[in-house]
Amino acid sequence: MGSTMEPPGGAYLHLGAVTSPVGTARMLQLAFGCTTLSLVAHRGGFAGVQGTFCMAAWGFCFALSVLVVACEFTRLHGCLRLSWGNFTAAFAMLATLLCATAAVIYPLYFTRLECPPGPAGCAVRNFRLVASVFAGLLFLVYATEVVLTRARPGQVTSYMATVSGLLKIVQAFVACIIFGALVHDSRYGRYVATQWCVAIYSLCFLATVAVIALSVMGITGGLGCPFDRVVVVYTFLAVLLYLSAAVIWPIFCFDPKYGEPGRPPDCPQGSCPWDSQLVVAIFTYVNLLLYVIDLAYSQKIHFVPTL
Repeated sequence: MGSTMEPPGGAYLHLGAVTSPVGTARMLQLAFGCTTLSLVAHRGGFAGVQGTFCMAAWGFCFALSVLVVACEFTRLHGCLRLSWGNFTAAFAMLATLLCATAAVIYPLYFTRLECPPGPAGCAVRNFRLVASVFAGLLFLVYATEVVLTRARPGQVTSYMATVSGLLKIVQAFVACIIFGALVHDSRYGRYVATQWCVAIYSLCFLATVAVIALSVMGITGGLGCPFDRVVVVYTFLAVLLYLSAAVIWPIFCFDPKYGEPGRPPDCPQGSCPWDSQLVVAIFTYVNLLLYVIDLAYSQKIHFVPTL
């Protein structure tokens, strides 16, 4: 009688989801994420765009981590119409980037060794210091999951777990940084050449997001042509486009004929167009390097659409 109650595919609950090395990392993500949010919300405090970003990043990562652990533990991910391996690999990489950024921003803007003014100033400082420590630990456990689930040579795995797949997440994240600098008074509309650079950033970002979305939804097999070949061709085009932006943007922003070679002395701190132009230039070269590395790795991938 007892055997008739067993589900056809085995036990309903998957204990390995919380006892395996990856499962342990995910449980630590929940513990550290909850602790960080609680410390900041209770006494640490946050304000402005920087504080809101940190809380949003930690809240987003915590919510999706709860979803991942719950679906793994109850095996409900088999009911979802998406490639679970691609989804978890993409989320782990994105969470690593978000938590790394928050772990830098929160101490930089909110944590000081001296006590803030007020009767509870030292208590607030202590909460912020501890929150900063747990924010760093949270980044480390997400990075650990990425390392544990990353594809090894010769291993058959999901595309997003490969180096090329993980680089797609980083490329999209860097593009978001570029967009943030562009909208912060970068004056990109002064020249057609700089508008062309913005078009390159936008086109490559949309194409990268499309590759990620197709992989996560598990519908790459319906493209009518091999997905790995599409990825290689797109990455090669992205390298060429970013190479043109890496030449054009600095010329039209920092050449004396079109822009300012150095930071203007009368430019206000925190709202200087030259600063935004410099950020765009730096991360343009960062993304160009990422696409070159991606091109080198993507030629070695044999994609298995069923994972």
